[in-house]
Amino acid sequence: MNTRIKDVAALAGVSTATVSHVLNETRFVKADTKARVLAAIQKTGYTPNAHARNLASGSSRTIGLIISDITNPFFPDLVKSIQNRALDKGYEVIVTNTDYESEHEASCVQRLLELRVNGVIVMTTEQNSAGTERLLASGIPTVFLDIGEAGRHCGIVRVDYEEGIRSAVEHLLQLGHRHIAFINGPNEFLSAQVRCDAFVDAMQSHREDLHTQWNILAGDFRLESGAKAVRQLLEWNPRPTAIMAASDLMALGAQAELKRQGLRLPEDCSLIGFDDIWQAALSDPPLTTIVIPRAELGRVAVEELLAMAAATDGTGRSVQVHTSLMVRRSTGPVPAAGAG
Repeated sequence: MNTRIKDVAALAGVSTATVSHVLNETRFVKADTKARVLAAIQKTGYTPNAHARNLASGSSRTIGLIISDITNPFFPDLVKSIQNRALDKGYEVIVTNTDYESEHEASCVQRLLELRVNGVIVMTTEQNSAGTERLLASGIPTVFLDIGEAGRHCGIVRVDYEEGIRSAVEHLLQLGHRHIAFINGPNEFLSAQVRCDAFVDAMQSHREDLHTQWNILAGDFRLESGAKAVRQLLEWNPRPTAIMAASDLMALGAQAELKRQGLRLPEDCSLIGFDDIWQAALSDPPLTTIVIPRAELGRVAVEELLAMAAATDGTGRSVQVHTSLMVRRSTGPVPAAGAG
């Protein structure tokens, strides 16, 4: 037998409206009355009809989330963090995936708008102006990762990529490395541009006094592009003594290829990744990497979205999330042949 709201009301000795106010927190209810209602709900096993409740309140209590690639180990931790924080606030999360295809973002936006979500969090590395403009024009609160400027109905969470990359370059220089290669992501991705620029700036700041050299190779944030970049690097003379990659997946691909070529880490070549996905700590040797704190990133995104929704003028903020270097065993002193 399905328990109805009027059954709860009868058991608690209150009106159905009072039960509704307790469930939806739409009006103050005295503590003793609220306790009776909650006890009646527990005793009867009543489960509110979320769809009906949303129709009545005019709110779906859902947040849309757009990510680049659910198969990339960077994103599941981020999704989990966003879902956990949203649930704490009484919201469900609908996840959509672009597969790094910028044109897919527009269709994700369309789908989320059709579902009448209360807000959208866009955590993609690619950019789609049509999708972004559609979200901003819709008037629903939206939080973007790194893209654009904060304003009405728009908040930004920025990752301080430069901080982590500067620390990584300093780490390698202190180990004696002077010839360092960087495997970048696709140039059309803003996060890849920022990471590459940060690497170049860090190396240039030491060019005169330490005689540093660097090379930049193109990748796509996936495993195979890291391996492909290593095959190119091994043909160069002189060969870089250290490699930095703009993602852990590319670094792990590079690590596997270095081993296939008979090179040891870090004795023959040092390697640094970016993201700190869980596989980084389990690789052999464990990967030194730049940490993006995904739990903090997800929490901040949800809190900024809901704060914007609650603000009288709907104006969002720009919030920065810091990065840091996690030193493990894939980096070591420069090989004697590569010093100088």
